Amino acid sequence: MARTALVTGGSRGIGAAISRALKAEGYNVAATYAGNDEAAAKFTEETGIKTYKWNVADYDESKAGIERVEAEVGPVDIVVANAGITRDAPFHKMTPDQWRDVIDTNLTGVFNTVHPVWPGMRERKFGRVIVISSINGQKGQFAQVNYAATKAGDLGIVKSLAQEGARAGITANAICPGYIATEMVMAVPEKVRESIIGQIPAGRLGEPEEIARCVAFLASDDSQFINGSTISANGAQFFV
Repeated sequence: MARTALVTGGSRGIGAAISRALKAEGYNVAATYAGNDEAAAKFTEETGIKTYKWNVADYDESKAGIERVEAEVGPVDIVVANAGITRDAPFHKMTPDQWRDVIDTNLTGVFNTVHPVWPGMRERKFGRVIVISSINGQKGQFAQVNYAATKAGDLGIVKSLAQEGARAGITANAICPGYIATEMVMAVPEKVRESIIGQIPAGRLGEPEEIARCVAFLASDDSQFINGSTISANGAQFFV
């Protein structure tokens, strides 16, 4: 029987590439989204992947949403915590709301996504937790104190979950993408984009599919001895 994978923020950008890649590997995939109904409907029409709308920052919404997924698609064996937002501002101008919104989605949202599926993974003696962090969680970034803090915190989550889940057949790993050719990055002014590319030794932006292939490997049985690790996929821009 095919395993079920849940991808938060899975209908657009990197998340959409992850959802597609996991479906291609034979998983039953469910993708969540926060607000763009039209994009989600189009994604489902194109891929056949079911989409579910909820706010990962809300525990009760996440728990109820995951219950729907498990009833309709199957028990979640693989969870990819990909949903994230930015609210950029220099620290001296950052508001408490900007801080709180990013913390609630990018950090607490991982707890809200993983916590409801953790008991089932423990019971079935199998699980894959994959968190999409960021290069900026490793090195920091100007005007992203909130975002960098959450993405660094995500790395602490996977290292801790790895230790708790290992004997139950659960792995927890993170992927830190560098700058990827998503709609958001491609929408920035060309001069800014050229400046970003100039900092990448590979001389180009990454592709969403390259991150998706990392996820597909970590979701597979072949990765079972990789636990608590971070894959840096950034074109040699930053080393840890």
